Amino acid sequence: EVKLVESGGGLVQAGGSLRLSCAASGFRLDDYAIAWFRQAPGKEREGVSCISHSITSTYYADSVKGRFTISSDNAKNTVYLQMRRLKPEDTAVYYCAAGGPTDDPRGYIYWGQGTQVTVSS
Repeated sequence: EVKLVESGGGLVQAGGSLRLSCAASGFRLDDYAIAWFRQAPGKEREGVSCISHSITSTYYADSVKGRFTISSDNAKNTVYLQMRRLKPEDTAVYYCAAGGPTDDPRGYIYWGQGTQVTVSS
């Protein structure tokens, strides 16, 4: 059984930080790229970051470059998204997904349930 479980969302003031976790089970982390997407009310789901161990690469959307860092802990089969200098426009439900690698959500097979990130002004 393949499962992805996100955690770490919450309410934070602008300029603050949060670390999201995506705990994967049922597959090896090397089997798929792991991506973070987010969806704000009234907006389409957008790719935020992606890590691919098979090709040893990471991806960041322009809007988060320099602020967010994706990383993995293979021993824990977990991928993290460290978010710093958060802005109100970062407010969204954040999802992790396995598949890709691509910034298109259609390229991902497995999805977590999402975790809410709210950044106050």
